[in-house]
Amino acid sequence: MTIALWIVQVLLAGMFGMAGIMKTFSVEKVRGMMPWAKDSSTAFIRFIGISELLGGLGMILPIVTGILPWLTPLAALGFIIIQILAIVTVHLPRKEYSSVGMNAVLLVLSVFVIWGHWNLFGF
Repeated sequence: MTIALWIVQVLLAGMFGMAGIMKTFSVEKVRGMMPWAKDSSTAFIRFIGISELLGGLGMILPIVTGILPWLTPLAALGFIIIQILAIVTVHLPRKEYSSVGMNAVLLVLSVFVIWGHWNLFGF
């Protein structure tokens, strides 16, 4: 279980870390790649990028350093919120159904991290 949890955490950290770097530092490139970004302000895209970047760091650093390890499941909760908002407020209204699948996978992986750290269901 611990190995699976680490694999998922590293995967989430990598996915959100890379996406966060791109959205924070390459806004025009993001606008060319992601249709929703064309209608969004630079500040909003950067806000999402910084949130994802910090969440990616929060997936790994608290557990590795032993400093405030309860922040890791909170980072996962932040990812869940980001994915739900992306699905409900961006992709579904724009009929971008092909994007919803990846959001759903990231959402499920984030739920797994919370479950693994807090053992919410007693398994």
